[in-house]
Amino acid sequence: MKKHLIMLTAAASMLMATTALANMSLTYVVNNESDNFDPGTTNETFAAPIIGNTFEGLVRTAPNGATEGALATDWSISDDGLTYTFNLRKEAKWSDGKPLTANDFVYAWMRVLNPKSGAKNAAMLYHITGAEEHFADQSVAVAISAADDHTFSFTLKQRVPYMMELLSYSTFFPVRQDVVEANPDGWSRDPASMIGTGPFRMTEINIGKDIKFEKNPNYYDSEKVQLDSLTFRLISQQSTALAAMEAGDVDGIESVPASEIPRLSVESKDFLVIPALGTTYAFFNPAAKPLDDVKVRKALSLAIDREEIIEFVLQSADVPALGLVPYGINVAGKDFRDAVSGSGISPAANIKEAKKLLAEAGYANGEGFPDTIFATYASPPIQKLLEAIQQMWKKNLNIDVKIDVKEWKVYYPEVQKTTYQIAQMGWGADYPHPMTFLDNFVSTSPNNLAKWSNADYDAAIKASKAAATAEESLAQMAKAEDIVMNDHVILPMYHRNSYMMMGAHVKGFWRSTLSVPYFRNVTVNAK
Repeated sequence: MKKHLIMLTAAASMLMATTALANMSLTYVVNNESDNFDPGTTNETFAAPIIGNTFEGLVRTAPNGATEGALATDWSISDDGLTYTFNLRKEAKWSDGKPLTANDFVYAWMRVLNPKSGAKNAAMLYHITGAEEHFADQSVAVAISAADDHTFSFTLKQRVPYMMELLSYSTFFPVRQDVVEANPDGWSRDPASMIGTGPFRMTEINIGKDIKFEKNPNYYDSEKVQLDSLTFRLISQQSTALAAMEAGDVDGIESVPASEIPRLSVESKDFLVIPALGTTYAFFNPAAKPLDDVKVRKALSLAIDREEIIEFVLQSADVPALGLVPYGINVAGKDFRDAVSGSGISPAANIKEAKKLLAEAGYANGEGFPDTIFATYASPPIQKLLEAIQQMWKKNLNIDVKIDVKEWKVYYPEVQKTTYQIAQMGWGADYPHPMTFLDNFVSTSPNNLAKWSNADYDAAIKASKAAATAEESLAQMAKAEDIVMNDHVILPMYHRNSYMMMGAHVKGFWRSTLSVPYFRNVTVNAK
């Protein structure tokens, strides 16, 4: 009887384990909500977790940083480095079961190159022969083609050393013509039409609450995907998210309150510090008074103490930003930051020089300084940061700057219209190369939210892209950063790390240096 009972208990345990495995789920907290999950048109960082888990492109970045095949099994590059040919997986399908074809890539890329699509990163495709010209004149041919259902190719105007890294970004992901054209503006916000190519597919969108996903049974590598369901829960307050994490209500959170970093780094086995290729900064509007004077812009930048902000406000291990491009991006064997000359900004405040410049601009001791508004989006950590900067400007320059906070959905469209004086933003790398930051300040870039234009800057970027050697390319990029930084178009604050939590019971999770969390290889053990 005892032996029979033991066998029965063992069988029950196996059944329970099987049931648990069959219903493996995970809940991950995000702090912000995007209104556009269209991989071809959006440039919002907040959309990256959704797109990164419901779509794939030709290639993807592996946890070790290498580029590996995704929807493409292999590829070849012509001897002159211009023509790329990819062989697609014959088993690749869309999440509704329809076969993926090379023409899906042709449609997706050509759609990005149509101004009517509203794609924010169309310029990323301008390396392709005819692409930039086609964007201006839709009758111009583009060197993008599908030889058959499983062979896709394109030809560049000139060599691009980082082309493979570019291809892992969402602008290059396929979207399906019939799905998009049935609802061009809303297809990615409807689970019924959010048809992707990734390991998960969307099942619910509950605005202001959460987005739910299930394992995509039509994913080419579905046998390796262990999660049956995935939920991205929206909790805007980091402190509330942390409370949910510590109560065991969620499995992971994308960020933690700065004040909790010292405690969590010592006490929690779930606390993670992820290197992030990102720079937090604000735009100065060079067309709006008093920011139309470069001396004012430089004075404002010199008057803040970045070291104090990081140590006492952020309480983090972030790095003072003295330029646009963060540390950790290597070109020609050297870190990009070691190649730039600099713009006179230092980690600590230079109050004497800041006061001098402000006086030269006509505002000695802050007298007569016009009403100035620092616009930002609703985010407690960012608001705390700006309040510290506001106090430094008052203390060091005797000027009063007001902070105006709006929800992201209202704030971002206004920033795109460049109606602000100072606007809080920043940039996280789309691919691990300085150009992902520098390209945003070219005169024609839709991401040039300051509408700043400098012919020498544009020429340096163009020369960098046409350079025959990595060393020459680096020199031109360094020249470009020096130009934009010495014109003080932005107020650099810090180069950031990501501080997050993921339960120790979760295995196989990784978050890229581009701040995209990936759940493709995740398993969840009992807590």
